[in-house]
Amino acid sequence: MRSHSAYATAGGSALVRRVAQRTAAPCRLLDLREREGASRVRALRFPAGDILVVSGLPGGGKSTLMRRGRGAALIDSQDVRLRWERRMPGRLPYPVYRPLVRIAHYAGLWRAVRSGASLIVHDCGTLPFVRDWLARQARRRGRGMHLLLLDVPERAAREGQRTRGRGVSAYAMARHRTSSGRLLASVESGGPPDGWVSAVLLDRRAARTLETIAFDG
Repeated sequence: MRSHSAYATAGGSALVRRVAQRTAAPCRLLDLREREGASRVRALRFPAGDILVVSGLPGGGKSTLMRRGRGAALIDSQDVRLRWERRMPGRLPYPVYRPLVRIAHYAGLWRAVRSGASLIVHDCGTLPFVRDWLARQARRRGRGMHLLLLDVPERAAREGQRTRGRGVSAYAMARHRTSSGRLLASVESGGPPDGWVSAVLLDRRAARTLETIAFDG
């Protein structure tokens, strides 16, 4: 039977932590936030062919973390948006062609899931049905689903938005804050959502320390 456990390494050492908090399953919840004393973890490793969903507030550092992935395809809706922006007239506002961007993004996500490749997927947070759909597809194909959730204060996320030059409206930020807070509370109280193999919690410091997200054969 295929194993879908995740594990973490600090520096170049061997296995550091295999957590079974609140359940009997291995590594169901891996809390690497500073208050847990685990911020020195430099690598997360997942089985080849599994799917990792990266979630958190806009500007919190999700895209930066995704770029540390090794051996996996990166699925980020922002990349699709930038490709469409380059094609469109400069004066055309994004809301006009946003439906086309979303269709293109989900079509690419569907193709990636069907391919069987290891995936790291950017989760905007406000569309939980996308996470549910991914979990169902993974189960049908015998693949493990993992959640990496960035627990970052809103002020830090706002600063991240200013740094990247892409802000989020107060209304949109409120939606993200509510959705992300609900997901975080759910993970903290009961582990990963139903149908998921593991959840990893990171704060800002732990995210900076993490160097590699790898998928092993």
